[in-house]
Amino acid sequence: MTALLMTGAMLGWTVPEAAPGEPPWVVADASPEAFSHPLPGRADEPFLRGRNLFRRAWLDGSRSAGDGRGLGPLYNRLSCVACHPANGRGRAPDGPDARVQSLLVRLSVPGTGPHGGQRPHPVYGDQFNEEGVIGVPGEGRVQIRWQAVAHRLVDGRIEWLRRPALSFTELGYGPLAADGRRVQLSARVGPAVYGLGLLADVPEAALQALAATPRPDGVRGVLNRVWNPVTGRMEAGRFGWKANTADLTAQVVQAAAGDLGLTSRTLPEAGCGPAQPACRTAAATGDSPELDDAAARDLVAYMSGLAVPAPRGDGEPRIERGRMLFAAARCTACHQPTLPQPAGRPPVMPYTDLLLHDLGAGLADGRPDYRASGRQWRTAPLWGLGLVPVVNEHGDYLHDGRARGLREAVLWHDGEARAARLRFERLSDAEQGALLAFVASR
Repeated sequence: MTALLMTGAMLGWTVPEAAPGEPPWVVADASPEAFSHPLPGRADEPFLRGRNLFRRAWLDGSRSAGDGRGLGPLYNRLSCVACHPANGRGRAPDGPDARVQSLLVRLSVPGTGPHGGQRPHPVYGDQFNEEGVIGVPGEGRVQIRWQAVAHRLVDGRIEWLRRPALSFTELGYGPLAADGRRVQLSARVGPAVYGLGLLADVPEAALQALAATPRPDGVRGVLNRVWNPVTGRMEAGRFGWKANTADLTAQVVQAAAGDLGLTSRTLPEAGCGPAQPACRTAAATGDSPELDDAAARDLVAYMSGLAVPAPRGDGEPRIERGRMLFAAARCTACHQPTLPQPAGRPPVMPYTDLLLHDLGAGLADGRPDYRASGRQWRTAPLWGLGLVPVVNEHGDYLHDGRARGLREAVLWHDGEARAARLRFERLSDAEQGALLAFVASR
């Protein structure tokens, strides 16, 4: 595919345009910058300010806000880009001695929390924060050990997969066991952030129609309903591994609070529990809000303005063969090729329905999230997936990074996806390779 190039004077880099015949929401770039280009007309000042904020390393917030201050008192990483490198996917650590640089752990206890969501842990809240500013102990360290899992293929052969086992050390505020209740844990890698504005623009009516439509193999998606702290009402969830966030503004302020410890007008309280007095003392010395409305809008402008890399290999025999096999295996029952946009705009091709599906016990984290059960996950978009090794220098997939390549990701599919996975396993090696090549080309 030949890229038409234009110089973005304000951006300071060369921005590929869509090639002739390609939709306007893609850019023809397969380089390490593939996830970092703006949509046409979106390289404006709010986008650029948001890009700077996304890359900013925040400073200790206990000494006053402004000039990039506001971090903590408890936090996970110093910047947005630390968990979403180059706007792409984070990864899990290789073993217990490696730090969880772009992975976090959600936690809760059984029961219903505020607005029908999960119930936060009484001490550690709903997200484990490893780090603390000076004078505030972090909550501890997360360790991941990989357990081998034998997967028996339809022909009887064994293929070895892996899954993470979590443990915690250096706990700063007592044991995780909460009043005798089981603690629900879920490891999550930072997801890619390109194309989010296009997904935000999919009409809710289209998602409701998809949820109401029976599909092959008994597949039927569930539209999550979640509390939006920005609007103060229950809305359709479409972002996050369990579709637990309603819109991009909510995503920004919730991630700022949970990952960086930044207060906002929407979430003005620091995430300090009753057993964390040093955290509360440090929070009281800083200014609030630390992420003001203008900064939140700029971050939304950046995240909603990122384009999607153009598909690669269309028309090539192997890719076209893989496209047919992908449809014949009925992978499209969940990975819907197209989703509509508002009137007057062409549809987008993310290969997702943004709905929740039961993917079986093997992928279950046992942690409900509003309407999402412990076995349900939002259908992950496939666009740009094959460029993760180029942009992020790894090939790990699924919500916790357990799959070491696209083939392992497919083999973990069960529940509603079991019939499609079995069809994949019955394909010849060459056919499986073509199907995976198609997925990687999107």
